[in-house]
Amino acid sequence: MKPAEQKIRVLIADDHTTVVAGLASIIGMQPDMVVVGEAANGRQTVELWLKHRPEIALLDLRMPVLDGVGVINEIRQQAPAARFIILTTYDADNEVYRAIKAGAKGYLLKDARREDLLDCIRKVNRGETCIPPALVEKLAASMSGETLTDRELEVLTLLARGKSNKEIASGLFITENTVKGHLRNIFSKLNVLSRTEATTTALRRGLVQL
Repeated sequence: MKPAEQKIRVLIADDHTTVVAGLASIIGMQPDMVVVGEAANGRQTVELWLKHRPEIALLDLRMPVLDGVGVINEIRQQAPAARFIILTTYDADNEVYRAIKAGAKGYLLKDARREDLLDCIRKVNRGETCIPPALVEKLAASMSGETLTDRELEVLTLLARGKSNKEIASGLFITENTVKGHLRNIFSKLNVLSRTEATTTALRRGLVQL
């Protein structure tokens, strides 16, 4: 068995205690790994990371106080070489993009096999990236499309909340004709034909959050 100082030190961050307990158990049984901290929210994650400076931090994307991307941004300001693996239930295109852009070196869904998780930790510790091909394809597909403007995202968000053109116009202080123009652009960029399809696509890609 390796001495503690030679093991891959891992910090686990998730607001679900059962998830943390399960991960800690799996990682703790590995001869080349050791769990050095467990965090229940983003702020605590930053504090524990700065205290222990682990080789790897396993992060949930959506945590109280500060989300996973916020955690990565804060820590990398002080330690640009910090290595993060996002472990989440979400695979929305926009979530993947934000996490990778922030500096995550690994991205796994929580239903990933135990072997895949452990392999990912070892890969990222060696300086490699660990992103499943299916997620890479999703990311490439979403990035190949035209980007929505801030105003189009505002219109899309209100559309997803079930607002009519008149209500969207009133909420954004624009005319209904302007709303219709934005919707035409949104439908074209998302390659959809209806309001329902636009909403479904926006939610799947993580472009809007209700």
